[in-house]
Amino acid sequence: MALFPSVRILRTKKREGLIRTRMLGASAATGDVITFLDSHCEANVNWLPPLLDRIARNRKTIVCPMIDVIDHDDFRYETQAGDAMRGAFDWEMYYKRIPIPPELQKADPSDPFESPVMAGGLFAVDRKWFWELGGYDPGLEIWGGEQYEISFKVSQLFGSPLLLATPALAPVLRVLQLLLLR
Repeated sequence: MALFPSVRILRTKKREGLIRTRMLGASAATGDVITFLDSHCEANVNWLPPLLDRIARNRKTIVCPMIDVIDHDDFRYETQAGDAMRGAFDWEMYYKRIPIPPELQKADPSDPFESPVMAGGLFAVDRKWFWELGGYDPGLEIWGGEQYEISFKVSQLFGSPLLLATPALAPVLRVLQLLLLR
């Protein structure tokens, strides 16, 4: 890490779980914007400037990139370009991606759009706004609930999370995760 002097490595004395570890990183952050990006994700070219632009326009915006997929077997890149989907959940609280209704579709497909639910580990947010929202619930142990918690907080206090239609990130997803996303 000597090549990256601005990067700090934080270590815990015991395993803390995903959410408390994210909270530890967020509490140590000093920049104006916190970007959560899970370790199994690949960032695309110029993925960050559009997210920062939206936050600069309105600090109470949480911005999520469009999520493409990298196949776990052969690392084939599968894009969602032109097929923008919103986050949602079913009665079993499984995260789903659903098409945007025609009446809410933008004339320019690259324009951002609102989503009722966002991915919980792939977003950028103003650091102070994140803490005004209360951050993540430290009682959450693993992934799978944080997207609802943050989404509900944002919708009750401000509006909906904003999704960017420009593909920016692609996680390497295992088969089980792919089934849960469909």
